[in-house]
Amino acid sequence: MSVEKKKKSNSLKELLKTLLIAGSIAIFFRSFFFEPFNIPSGSMIPTLLVGDYLFVSKYSYGYSKYSFPFGVVPISDRVLYKTPKRGDVIVFRKPGDESIDYIKRLVGLPNDTIQIKEGILFINSKKIKRIKTNIGIMKNIFGDEKVFTQYTETYDDTNFHQIIEASDNDPFDDTIEFKVPADHFFFMGDNRDNSRDSRTPEVGFVPKKNLIGKAEIIFFSHNGSASIFEFWKWHNSIRFSRIGKAIE
Repeated sequence: MSVEKKKKSNSLKELLKTLLIAGSIAIFFRSFFFEPFNIPSGSMIPTLLVGDYLFVSKYSYGYSKYSFPFGVVPISDRVLYKTPKRGDVIVFRKPGDESIDYIKRLVGLPNDTIQIKEGILFINSKKIKRIKTNIGIMKNIFGDEKVFTQYTETYDDTNFHQIIEASDNDPFDDTIEFKVPADHFFFMGDNRDNSRDSRTPEVGFVPKKNLIGKAEIIFFSHNGSASIFEFWKWHNSIRFSRIGKAIE
């Protein structure tokens, strides 16, 4: 082998070695510390908007097989488990189709009772306080306008967040009383009339092994008005005010 060919061979080996090490570090970091997610739907408005990109902490509730790429680690339940707090915004795998990630707010803990009456949330038969803070109009994908009311929903003096309601008469504004089983959780979207969540048979109660992690911070956000190649439009597309915002 000539000197030139040997140099090329060594260079290729070094490149592959570097890529392998970098990939291993990225997988390790993603599995144990933080994983990026993006928001594709409006089910968590006003907390999260379509086009938000956020980091989810993988260590917040311990680890299950869904914490790792392709579920390769054979964990039957969870290890290093820490109980989530009511009000946390959490990414989880959809029960029954664990290839799909959902992001919702944790409303019901194991053994809680949850019910919605005329749009009002009741936890363990206690009416949860909500205060109207704003009224606005949003357009759907077809350009139709709809009026929404924004409320501050308060679990206790230190645990509150914003929700929106189109009305208090939509299909899931009046529900049966749900009893959350042991080792399961009840989730709802902050956009209460536009969210597939634990109120629906499609999602239902979420097993603790399906939890991925806690949504922590928005690291990028755009409104979709410009493509990656339209750099001259980026100043109108990027939501600079949302970058670095903590998720509450």
